Formats: sequence, C-alpha cells, structure tokens
Amino acid sequence: MNKITNSALYSYLLGMADDALILGQRTSEWCSRGPFLEEDIALSNVALDYIGRARMFYQYAAEVEGLGRTEDDLAYFRDERDFSNLLINELPNFDFAFSIVRQYFLDVHACLYLAQLTSSTDQRLSAVACKAIKESRYHLKRSQTWVLQLGQGSDESQRRMQSAIDELWGYTPELFIMTESETALLAQGIAVNREDLLQDWTKSVMADMKNSNLQIPDQQWKVIGGREGEHSEHLGHLLSQMQILQRSYPGLTW
Repeated sequence: MNKITNSALYSYLLGMADDALILGQRTSEWCSRGPFLEEDIALSNVALDYIGRARMFYQYAAEVEGLGRTEDDLAYFRDERDFSNLLINELPNFDFAFSIVRQYFLDVHACLYLAQLTSSTDQRLSAVACKAIKESRYHLKRSQTWVLQLGQGSDESQRRMQSAIDELWGYTPELFIMTESETALLAQGIAVNREDLLQDWTKSVMADMKNSNLQIPDQQWKVIGGREGEHSEHLGHLLSQMQILQRSYPGLTW
C-alpha cells in the first residue's frame, strides 16, 4: 500500500469509527431512561453495537497509521476538531421521537452502505461490514417499527415525530457527500460511493413516511462540515463527559 492510499484509508477508517463512537455514546445516554424496560435494554444494546463497531475501525486505523497509538488513544485523546463524525450523530437526544427519527435515517443509510462495503477489496473492511450489517438490519427493523407506531399514534406522538423530521432533515445531505479520501479509495474498490445511495435512501424514507402519516420537509437548508472537524457546540460537551475517566487516569483499557 502506497503512502497516499495509506493516508486515505486512515482518514476513511477514522471517519467511520468516529461516526460509530459518537452515535453509540449518544444512544447510551438513554440507558435507564427508556420509556419501558424492554426498550431500555434495546437502546443499550444498539449503543453497544455501535461502540463495538467503533473499536474495530479504531483498531484498524491505529494499525494503518503506524505510530504506535491504540484505539483508546484515538477515542479518548483527540480533541473536538480532530473528530470527523457526521454532524447528525452528535446532536443531543432532545426527546424520544428525535432519537428514533435520527436512528431511523441512519439505519436506512447504514443498511445500504454496509451492503456495498461487504464487497470492498479490503478484506478486513469487508469482514467488519459483514458483521455490522446484521446489526444494522435489526436496528432498522426496530426504528422503522417505532416510526410507524409513533407516526400513526396519538396527536402528540405524530406532532413530535414530525417536529423531529423537520429538525433533522437538513443534516441528512451530509450522509451522501464524498470526501477526498473516499474518492481516492473508491477507484481501488475499497470505499463506497455515498452519492449512489441517495436515490434508494430517499425512496425508502418517503415510503415509510407516507405509511406513517408523516411528511418530508420542503425546506432546502443543509448543515455540513463534520468530516472537516467543524462541529456543533454539542460535541465538545459530549467528549468532555466521555473522555474524562481516561484523561484523568491514563492507561485504562477497554
């Protein structure tokens, strides 16, 4: 692997790892706060799936970087500007509807994305994708069920779901933007073309929204920049809580 490919692969892995870690951390905040016991356990399991996925990507990224850093170093000893996760992942859990809509949007995307990543020419990435897609299919089944139930439920549940969709819609375009690293790796069959996923993602989402008595917003605004380290104020607060133990007692392991 040449130096350029090595650098691109490191950035690619780091982005996917950051996505998984930050979403896993956000989802874990529902632990002991779920609407009922079964859902509390389900949310905790989803969070653990993402954190486990993050670890696999961080381990591989650390090896590719070749500087002797570990997955702990990458997760706990980088600052806000060094993270390249998508902005939608770092938003707080304003309410249950907000978390469900976000999870649903990301689950639809993950199932499409991971299905293609299983065919990556990088065997290690392909293996991670083969494991992760099984988890994401379960995640989608769960979040899709909630979208249907809450959208077709009471006036309040429908209102909260529609409000969450309106708030989150402008963050979804970032899911389909290719980075320079991804473009470089795409030519070698390593990465996935995010742009190609938009049509199928939109088709799936629109069908479920229609069945749930929910509407896709008309507004054309969008918020991007997470891949370049340009984040909301929410990420800094999340990292300060997540990293405090490791930074207070360096050397702890997963």
